[in-house]
Amino acid sequence: MSYADTLFIDMCRDILKNGTSTEGEKVRPKWEDGSFAYTIKRFGVVNRYDLSREFPALTLRRTALKSCMDEILWIYQKKSNNIHDLNSSIWDEWADESGSIGKAYGYQIGVKSRYKEGMMDQMDRVLFDLKNNPYSRRIMTNTYVFADLGEMNLYPCAYSATYNVTKRPGEEKLVLNMVLNQRSQDVLTANNWNVCQYAILLMMTAQSCGMLPGELVHVIADAHIYDRHVEIVEELISRPVYPAPRVSLNPEIRDFYAFTTADLLVEDYETGPQIKNIPVAV
Repeated sequence: MSYADTLFIDMCRDILKNGTSTEGEKVRPKWEDGSFAYTIKRFGVVNRYDLSREFPALTLRRTALKSCMDEILWIYQKKSNNIHDLNSSIWDEWADESGSIGKAYGYQIGVKSRYKEGMMDQMDRVLFDLKNNPYSRRIMTNTYVFADLGEMNLYPCAYSATYNVTKRPGEEKLVLNMVLNQRSQDVLTANNWNVCQYAILLMMTAQSCGMLPGELVHVIADAHIYDRHVEIVEELISRPVYPAPRVSLNPEIRDFYAFTTADLLVEDYETGPQIKNIPVAV
């Protein structure tokens, strides 16, 4: 089975068995009918995925890998905060009449700062440091900017990526690793989506810098299952599982800003059936 399946099943079982219920407490999210959306939650969930072994896609159900990549390109390559630059409707609930989600995600990645090497935005700085000072312990992006929170239509959930370079014995190429920090996660709808997104971002960044993708460490402060998702999750984690798919990037692309979703190559992705009409709390 996919190792991502193992981690996901174990995480869900742990949340359902050992988690804290927020039922009856003061919570922000509501369901479409106006009732409060309560959760069962676990604090401080940490999962590790080794991209040198396999790509961390669930096989319990299909994760739309091209769409995952499209959102990553929207944030880190296009540096956009407008849904008209995105080829899916996942952000529509938080967009204004112009399509903007406010000063969030791609907007923050694209803000330029002055360095001794010149003006650079967050992603440009990551690429510059990995190419010129790969063992720096300061290589990261952060979209949780307190000064701009009031102008964001939704606070960032996955808010920081820290890059760290290692080397394997006997290999010439450096290995690029990442820690993804997430303040909150709806496990059913977003867990594997975020994992696959940042695995792809790690692969793109590594290839652009002549490195090998290594570990993705996913840290979730509040990992939760919504009350109306419990039965769906219980059915999902009881399904058969399959080997992880083979996922790679077009090896000819060496420029981070040249990648498109057509450069994501997915082979042998066998999964269980998709789950339709999952209720989403807003």
